Amino acid sequence: MAGGGFTDAGPLKRAHLYEYKFTWYFFNACIVAALGGSLFGYDLGVSGGVTSMDDFLKVFFPKVYRRKQLHIKETDYCKYDDQILTLFTSSLYFAGLLSTFFASHLTRKRGRRASILVGSVSFFLGGLINAVAINIPMLIIGRIFLGIGIGFGNQAVPLYLSEIAPAKIRGQVNQLFQLTTCLGILIANFINYGTEQIHPWGWRLSLGLAMLPASVMFIGGLFLPETPNSLVEQEKLEEARRVLEKIRGTTNVEAEFSDLVDASNAARAVKHPFRNLLRRKNRPQLIIGALGIPAFQQLTGNNSILFYAPVILQSLGFGSAASLYSSAFTSGALVIAALISMFLVDKFGRRKFFLEAGCEMFFCMIAVAITLKLNFGQDKELSRGVSVFLVFAIWLFVLAYGRSWGPLGWLVPSELFPLETRSAGQSIVVCVNMFFTAVIAQCFLAAMCHLQYGIFILFAALIFLMTCFIYFLLPETKQVPIEEVYLLWENHPFWKTIVREEGEPPIKEKPADVKLDV
Repeated sequence: MAGGGFTDAGPLKRAHLYEYKFTWYFFNACIVAALGGSLFGYDLGVSGGVTSMDDFLKVFFPKVYRRKQLHIKETDYCKYDDQILTLFTSSLYFAGLLSTFFASHLTRKRGRRASILVGSVSFFLGGLINAVAINIPMLIIGRIFLGIGIGFGNQAVPLYLSEIAPAKIRGQVNQLFQLTTCLGILIANFINYGTEQIHPWGWRLSLGLAMLPASVMFIGGLFLPETPNSLVEQEKLEEARRVLEKIRGTTNVEAEFSDLVDASNAARAVKHPFRNLLRRKNRPQLIIGALGIPAFQQLTGNNSILFYAPVILQSLGFGSAASLYSSAFTSGALVIAALISMFLVDKFGRRKFFLEAGCEMFFCMIAVAITLKLNFGQDKELSRGVSVFLVFAIWLFVLAYGRSWGPLGWLVPSELFPLETRSAGQSIVVCVNMFFTAVIAQCFLAAMCHLQYGIFILFAALIFLMTCFIYFLLPETKQVPIEEVYLLWENHPFWKTIVREEGEPPIKEKPADVKLDV
């Protein structure tokens, strides 16, 4: 899922001196900012439901509607195979991909709050245009505005949450974005379930309600404080200190404020962060954090299920209302999984969540593929028992993804990049994630039509590959200070010979009091 954030982790020279108290000011800022996740989640949930509604198909995709009516109860892999229909979904993510370049500049120069406001306005316009659309070009234009809004939101909101959070609870606060994304998906599915019964304009209501969270986020964003990190970056030191004192609930912030200033000065001294990312010592971060994990996050197949859950279930012979209800049930697993990850990942570690969930996801995909092979075909109708089993298998798959590749696909890269390449790494992660999200969204229905049950075997094979990738290449980063993560590569069985630059002696020191689980 194209969601997540990047933790701020400066030198932390005086981390043991940091103080904070709970304040409602901090709490309200977290809730308002985290609404950015609900924008992303709402669109993830609503688009697949709308594309399965008969009233929507009659207006914009009559050929798909007629094909669907020929096999209204029977199974048919190709009911929804239409490239313009999938462009309705994927155009948003292509727009989000391009907008991240502009969002990165605005976030750095004008602050995180500015990007949040721009994102909410763009998302509002996209929802409005889609709600009143009368032809396909209007739909696509609306989706582009939605994509721009998500591009700005995904760039700024996770960063905002990470920067205002106290260091000791940064992981939990950072995952609020994932939680609100999951809640947005769940709410959108229930809205689709209700609007599907409102003829003939229920789909307009589903799309138009995107304006509601965008409005709340914009109004709340007007009152959001800028992050101390951003204010220091803009050289507004006095204002930065005032905001830091307010969100920490104490005036004793000298240690943390000094570290913010030091981190900003160090980051400002780096002239070519992208070029620096290509150095041998940063090769693991480039391969694992910037390229591997964000690409694999989409290649799990989970977002395909989220995009097209109602479409998939109708293709498998479910009725329209039943498919929407089942997809809402499945998306509920994401909310449960987000809570599990939020409270337990710091206890059990990243690798264990990745590896355990990877095995579960692999077997779920194999089970779905075998079931479809044995029970699914042209003009067949699935039995009730088989249908329940398929929904349950998909539910388990989503539950596994939602506590592993979903949140950790963003959290782990944020822990890997050193300070001097963090901004460059963030841009690459967002772009890679958006690119693969768009490609999967555009190609999935056609792939399901041609590969049939084999599409789930393909996802199973990719999940096996990415689980091996994690097992052999990713060390455990739990409780490792970020300024010491580079030592993990120096002592890793595979990376230790790669990260050592020419003429540099090996580093034998390990992070203090941290067990290297590789």
